[in-house]
Amino acid sequence: MLIGLGKCNDVKAFSFSRQYPDFLFPGKTQYVTPEDEATPVEAEALLDTINPLTWIKTARAIRAWKPDLLVMKYWMSWFAPSLGYVARHCGCKSVVVLDNVIPHEAHWFDKPLTRYFLKGCTGFVSMSESVEKDLLSLRPDAPHILLPHPLYAHFGPKLPRGEAAATLGVDPGKKTLLFFGLIREYKGLDILLEAFRDLPEDYQLVVAGEPYGSFDKYQTIIDSLPGKDRVYVFPDYIRDSQVKQFFSVADVAVIPYRSATQSGISSIAYHFDVPMVVTDVGGLKGTIGARGTGIVAPEPSPEAIRTEVLRFFRDPAVRQGCLEAIGKEKERLGWDVFCQNLTAFAATL
Repeated sequence: MLIGLGKCNDVKAFSFSRQYPDFLFPGKTQYVTPEDEATPVEAEALLDTINPLTWIKTARAIRAWKPDLLVMKYWMSWFAPSLGYVARHCGCKSVVVLDNVIPHEAHWFDKPLTRYFLKGCTGFVSMSESVEKDLLSLRPDAPHILLPHPLYAHFGPKLPRGEAAATLGVDPGKKTLLFFGLIREYKGLDILLEAFRDLPEDYQLVVAGEPYGSFDKYQTIIDSLPGKDRVYVFPDYIRDSQVKQFFSVADVAVIPYRSATQSGISSIAYHFDVPMVVTDVGGLKGTIGARGTGIVAPEPSPEAIRTEVLRFFRDPAVRQGCLEAIGKEKERLGWDVFCQNLTAFAATL
């Protein structure tokens, strides 16, 4: 987004010095490591969410740069106090790109904290109809625009399937399901594992992503599967250069979420021309099912997901229809278009 906005504007990035206290962060690290291959972004790392003195420092630094607009991302209420303060004291209009308004794993304090944050901001970009609905439930008068999540296109070209399969040590000849991304309770990996239990022997499942918390319950299910030797688990942070390996071997990406607003995984799947099977929760049906880029299981249950996975492979017309729809979405969902629409919206505030 910074690159897209920078094509027609002067931009400067301000970032976090710390997002969470270590005891609240379930992953391995919240910092960029030398092994991380994400595109580097030059930024002032100032904001510590648990140190109010840095909130003042960050707002002061933004005011000193004298911008016309502050653009922020928001996805959980932990950030409401710090970002809410910055929004109120930055000296300019603020537009927030909302990944979530109400977190997937909700707490009693989410709504009051988020109301505080929303009240201090000028305008909002919702990335799905579900997020838009949550926004208006907490701030009915919010100036807002709905803009779908753009594509992630920095992972390189798709690899030959055999090459990707050899790298990962999986069978290139089997029907391959992919679960990709951080492993959290609401994302329903356990549901997918149970769905896999009764799939035929020519199916395999690749699970790639860092667990947020213990992986023990998922491993227990895997150990109980008759086809456990056809489940390949890569329980680590997936570097940018590795992403293409997983999507190049996949026939279909399965998004078995218990709750959702939208999924950034869909943007990666579009880039690699991988159709999806998703559950009918949050914004997934509207952003994927309605667009025809994937098929929708009516509920987040093993039976429903298994039924749709079998239908996907049984009917070649389903796969072909998804691929044609993905091609159309790739034309529509560019970062340049997203940034142009964002800045045009900001100009109306």
